[in-house]
Amino acid sequence: MGAVAAAPVAAQASPKAPTRSSVYQPPKIAWGACHDDTLTGIGAQCGYLVVPLDYAFPNGHKIKIAVSRLLHKSGTSYQGAMFTNPGGPGGSGLDLPVLAQYVPKHAGDGYDWYGFDPRGVGSSIPSLSCDRHWTKPDRPPYDPTTAAIHRAWVKRSKAYAAKCAHTAGHALFNHVRTTDTVNDMESLRRAIGRRQINYYGFSYGTYLGSVYMTLHPTRVRRFVLDSTVDPRTAFYKSNLDQDVAFQRTFNIYFKWLAKYHSVYHVGASFRTVRARYLATIAKLNRHAARGILGGDEFIDVFTSAGYYVYGWEDIAKAYSAYINHKNPSALIALYRQADPTTAGGDNEDALYLGTQCTDARWPRSQARLDRDSRRLNKKYNYFTWSNAWFNGPCAYWHFPGRIHPFKVSGRKVHAKILMIDETYDAATPYEGSLYVRKLFRGASLIEGRDGTTHAGSLSGVSCTDNAIATYLATGKTPARRSGNRSDKVCPPVPKPNPLADANARSAATAGVAHRSPVLLRILQDAQLVR
Repeated sequence: MGAVAAAPVAAQASPKAPTRSSVYQPPKIAWGACHDDTLTGIGAQCGYLVVPLDYAFPNGHKIKIAVSRLLHKSGTSYQGAMFTNPGGPGGSGLDLPVLAQYVPKHAGDGYDWYGFDPRGVGSSIPSLSCDRHWTKPDRPPYDPTTAAIHRAWVKRSKAYAAKCAHTAGHALFNHVRTTDTVNDMESLRRAIGRRQINYYGFSYGTYLGSVYMTLHPTRVRRFVLDSTVDPRTAFYKSNLDQDVAFQRTFNIYFKWLAKYHSVYHVGASFRTVRARYLATIAKLNRHAARGILGGDEFIDVFTSAGYYVYGWEDIAKAYSAYINHKNPSALIALYRQADPTTAGGDNEDALYLGTQCTDARWPRSQARLDRDSRRLNKKYNYFTWSNAWFNGPCAYWHFPGRIHPFKVSGRKVHAKILMIDETYDAATPYEGSLYVRKLFRGASLIEGRDGTTHAGSLSGVSCTDNAIATYLATGKTPARRSGNRSDKVCPPVPKPNPLADANARSAATAGVAHRSPVLLRILQDAQLVR
């Protein structure tokens, strides 16, 4: 959904002197029609949740959180409110009530499904944007092989941070930490009058859920965490861990490209595919195709292959067209789709940085950042510099943050939790899921064995999705096993087979549907922020 024009947020509170308080009771939400085809199509309602800019001063300046709801179906056993988050941070979740229709066996029908745009995001007011041209091509090469390239990226990092410090509504950047969004979730719970909530979170949304459970353990009923963030690494170290994990997942994709050389003709062996990929980056760094597709833009297109198998064929076709027919049109289209430069196009990026840069202390030394990236890039040279510069503004961020990451604890959580992850998830490496499973004694983990897809639940893999349906319907989770391992092993989201004809594809994927384009768009928009 398009962002609402930003309304200024005062740096000071309203003229009436605010008082400190630990409790805020929001007004009721005025529910009405939605202005989004996805939401109107499923019969959802929309409104605004009014919350304090700063919860320490609940009678101070207010902001509005855009929320949506899809009420439970009549005649079903009512299960309560289901809150959702697609990840990011900074991802728009207003459309996420569509999840209800993808839970097998109608197990989602008994819930009221709630979506929301976190503070500063999308249709919430204000909706923040710092520089719509943040990802406008052609940018300097990610790999700073010369001092000039390095200076250019540092200048860009400083400039974006400075623009965020002066954008309309910038005071909100002081209050976009995960704990602020947890407070908004609590306000939503109070506004709808529920004693407990259910929750379905993807990617960063799992961290949001983990922090919520830690702070409000008695409010937890049924929580689904898909692709879990390791709370110990929030968030600088988590980005370094991604550099390693994406190398492995990219290599899996390169091997898939080599397997189908007869289709795409980009290399018959892994070594050839890898060498051509790196050579293509070098070529585009020297001369951007049509002045748009430089090495950076090319890397950004391939990045989604590290998240999902869903787009493997589209990327392969676009890459093949460029390699074999000198036609970059499809690659350029994929890049523009993922990195818009329209008004407010950097909204999710801005709020991603706003949260990542302040949830825990980020290194303020460019020398330290360079040292870490150069060390990793020696061995993990696909993603390291891309990731470093995307997060570069954090070193120059103008808003203070927590000194240490929030300490997640499941000690007081007695509800059963269901977790899902795939073995080679690159965005939130699998080790994080194992760690969070340890923290929450009632958690059970489903592993998509040897899969590479991030946040892939409700994609039609019956083993996984039926377990989710059982949990949402009855609260039953797979039996917890001893040791540091998953509790249930399922097939991963399957890799595509471009050689199969339509009938063979149908047979090979019996029970496995491609993820809904609407759901894929919501999650991809949120998670490809990083």
